[in-house]
Amino acid sequence: MKINFEEPALLIRPGTFIQENHYYHKVVNAQISQQVLFFLNMDTDRIIERYCHLNPRVDSDGLTRLLNYRPNHIQWSGTDLFHVTTANGKRQMVVIETNSSPSGQKSMPLLFDQEEMGGYQRLIETSFLPLVKEKRVVSGHYAIIYDKNEMEASGYAAALAQITGEDVYLASFYDGDPNPSVRFVDEVMEVRDQDGNWFPIKAAIRYVTQTPWNRIPVKSKTLIYNPIIACLAGGRNKRMAAKAYDFYNGDLKNYGLKINTPETIKDVKLHEIPLWVDRFGGHAVIKNPYSNAGQGVFTITCKQELDHFMALSHPYEDFIVQSLIGNYHWSTNGSDGLYYHVGMVPNKKKEIYVADLRFMIASTPNGYRPIAMYARRAESPLTTNLEPSEDSWQMLGTNLSIKMVDGWASETGRLKLVDQKDFNQLGLSLDSLIEGYIQSVLSTIAIDKLAAELVNTKKQLRRKLFMAINGDPILMDEII
Repeated sequence: MKINFEEPALLIRPGTFIQENHYYHKVVNAQISQQVLFFLNMDTDRIIERYCHLNPRVDSDGLTRLLNYRPNHIQWSGTDLFHVTTANGKRQMVVIETNSSPSGQKSMPLLFDQEEMGGYQRLIETSFLPLVKEKRVVSGHYAIIYDKNEMEASGYAAALAQITGEDVYLASFYDGDPNPSVRFVDEVMEVRDQDGNWFPIKAAIRYVTQTPWNRIPVKSKTLIYNPIIACLAGGRNKRMAAKAYDFYNGDLKNYGLKINTPETIKDVKLHEIPLWVDRFGGHAVIKNPYSNAGQGVFTITCKQELDHFMALSHPYEDFIVQSLIGNYHWSTNGSDGLYYHVGMVPNKKKEIYVADLRFMIASTPNGYRPIAMYARRAESPLTTNLEPSEDSWQMLGTNLSIKMVDGWASETGRLKLVDQKDFNQLGLSLDSLIEGYIQSVLSTIAIDKLAAELVNTKKQLRRKLFMAINGDPILMDEII
């Protein structure tokens, strides 16, 4: 997707949804995995019964309340999960990060051939529109705003127009655009058409992901799905997300539950990083806490990789350092023990690749429900013995997005669908999907609860509290 500044908002009319425009080519004719379809058709009671049968210390009533949770802020999320194990065979789905305004629809096969709008329609009908009906919204139009992933953003616009019978504005909102087609006047979002006219927006689906807090205010009279506080509280802030998980895990103990994450050291200054990498035995992951789309993540397995990271120029002062999940022979042996990748099923060359699982969920009147899934494999297979000359990111990095000079590209050759062809290669079971869903819900609730603490009764950011928890003056200066 090429970035073009100063573009007017497009008017998307009903009846313009064309499947090929909003799905990857390999998805259009893909057949959904029967196991995934079975999971998506399971009701909450069956999911809880199965999970508690395998985890008898879990409070089933407590888990029921959590799966029926109604959020205040983060209505829609995408959690990236790794399927990991120990040498003793203890398998887990581990949360790597939880994203506000996630991608996923363009990679999700249709559940039924006759439902050509697929997950776009499910999210809008079961989550977005019920939320609009619950809230008092200003007069105006619907809009989709985006700075990335135009394929999905336009899909939401066409689906929303088709479902509501109303015209929908599709507006780009790039960081650094000197004359964007989106603005806020008296806390109401407005978009500009090709004739230079501005129109108020009553409700918008936001796919603005790159430092969105520097151009979208925390307080808005326009209903924004998701609001910016969802990003600041953890949906686009790995530092705050790690703290949200820690805070909420204290509550989850009462239910016999826990958000599974790599061991995470927060609030790390650049000059402290070598000390923490050494603490993790020389194997670690360093993250710029405010980046996304696979940017700002560095796997460290040798001195050369650490030296390369330290020599780079970094836009922020603080980082997080996490235990590294790799091969059994070169993973971090942390406080919770040593976890390594289960990986995909070996191919004919006996190679095992790392893959993650993206789990998109959305809030409905009955709680968070799964909407879409896809997986991404790493570029190179795992090796048993890691040589200093080898690039560990090629074996561990799974994100498909590539930052170009003038926009974004995607390495779709590494995309793995939850269809009849690809899903069996992932080595995931029905119980893996159930655990992934529950981990996605728990991590999203954690961020939503922290978001609720970060705004006052006037829906404004509690800056002193945010600064006390986050403590990064560079980030604070970016928040409008």
